Amino acid sequence: MNGKQLKNSILQWAIQGKLVPQDSNDEPASVLLERIRAEKAKLVKEKKIKKDKNESIIYRGDDNSYYEKFLATGEVKCIDDEIPFEIPQGWEWERWGNIALSIQYGYNAPAIERGDIKMIRISDIHDNVVQWKDVPFCNIEAHDIDTYLLKENDILFARTGGTVGKSFLVQFVPEPAIYAGYLIRTRYSQELCPQYLKSFMESQLYWEQLKSGTIATAQPNCNGKTLGRMLLPIPPKAEQTRLVQKLASLTPMFQRYAKAQQDLNNLNENIDDKLRKSLLQEAIQGKLVPQCSDEGTAQELLEQIKLEKQKLIKEGKLKKSALSDSVIFKGDDNKYFEKIGKTVTEVTDEIPFEIPVTWQWVRIKDIFQINPKNIAEDNCISAFIPMEKICATYWSEFSYDEVQWKAIKTGYTHFADGDVAFAKITPCFQNRKSAIFCNLPNGIGAGTTELKVLRQFGETINRWYLLFFLESSYFIDEAIFKGTANQQRIISGYLENKLFPLPPLQEQARIEKQIKAIASIMRG
Repeated sequence: MNGKQLKNSILQWAIQGKLVPQDSNDEPASVLLERIRAEKAKLVKEKKIKKDKNESIIYRGDDNSYYEKFLATGEVKCIDDEIPFEIPQGWEWERWGNIALSIQYGYNAPAIERGDIKMIRISDIHDNVVQWKDVPFCNIEAHDIDTYLLKENDILFARTGGTVGKSFLVQFVPEPAIYAGYLIRTRYSQELCPQYLKSFMESQLYWEQLKSGTIATAQPNCNGKTLGRMLLPIPPKAEQTRLVQKLASLTPMFQRYAKAQQDLNNLNENIDDKLRKSLLQEAIQGKLVPQCSDEGTAQELLEQIKLEKQKLIKEGKLKKSALSDSVIFKGDDNKYFEKIGKTVTEVTDEIPFEIPVTWQWVRIKDIFQINPKNIAEDNCISAFIPMEKICATYWSEFSYDEVQWKAIKTGYTHFADGDVAFAKITPCFQNRKSAIFCNLPNGIGAGTTELKVLRQFGETINRWYLLFFLESSYFIDEAIFKGTANQQRIISGYLENKLFPLPPLQEQARIEKQIKAIASIMRG
């Protein structure tokens, strides 16, 4: 339960009469409502407000059912299906329209820097406080001002757009002000506690009724009629005061709980992220799964990769220079060396960690094709993948648009089914935008030039193991960038020359299986 859910639960207890003890000495709400009806009748007679044609009285019959009598017509109907829950003795169900002295739409006028009077918009209200310095002015005829003038304890109600239903209790008016046209002002008897009414307008019951009465259009909207028909429980006035006081005393608790919950969520997210990073790091160090001597060695994989290269060279698909691989080995002095041709260089300082004896350190450029090219007919349907269609997760998630190959064969990065790619630009790189491409239309595609694509030689490298490597802290955190502050890319050669810890192929598969199993548990 988060802070908002806790507050909603307590508000629900409040309007159900479960938050504070009942006092049998309280004046019943029925007497309170009779005074409000008398007050409204007096104001109608004095022509200060208009007579409500839909005014009604809600009561409970001898059969324990709830009925509503419309005063204008005398019609009586059962409303049991509208009553959401039982309320304590001394409370009454009532329509918002019956307790309201007026439900008034706002004034339509353009906002200006200088004018006759200030005009509050919903955007001027933050955390139930009006930002008066930001409230604009408007021009209005003098005889109209009184109609729209705000007074203390008025409640404003947003009737349209993304904020529909949002309410604001006016507790302080430092200078004369009216309210904008997409707001509704409700004004009600002083017999009622305004803070209690505001609490109701934050409750689940309020929002459920609002939702059912909201017109679903491109701009959701709700009118004064819907607001007037809303049912709300009315406690005795003394209990309204006790409820408001109790809710006020609980507000610091809501805030502390919400902060604690947010801190916990942040902690969980951080733990999840740290756990994933730790998991991937353990995997590429050979510490995630047990070693099995009968699974062969990485050296055998390198021989297979060499054979695949020779095959592609023979087919004219690869240059002979691709056979000029380096060999990294550990000397008798426990130092690491790299042999390229006849040249041997010590590379101990480059080795980030120890790996199992069956593994092998290799350069990325020696075991993968980097940014290979596709060949296809111009009218061939293929996948187009811009950066926004690659998800920033630890998993391979992407989508694509189908286009003809001729539209994307130039000016974009090529890839095909089985290729593994990652974003080379910040912050996409740090956010681990990466993917294993699969099930592409006709097996090919192209996309953003901000991708680096790796294609293996034959079936020599587990694609998921490669993805985990590219998402590991070892690969991400050690990257060097070049460019402007907002558009930095990994430097040329970082990927190509990066040392890659290569396990036997069967162990790569076991690593994939183990990580996916742990991730499944983490996701619940």
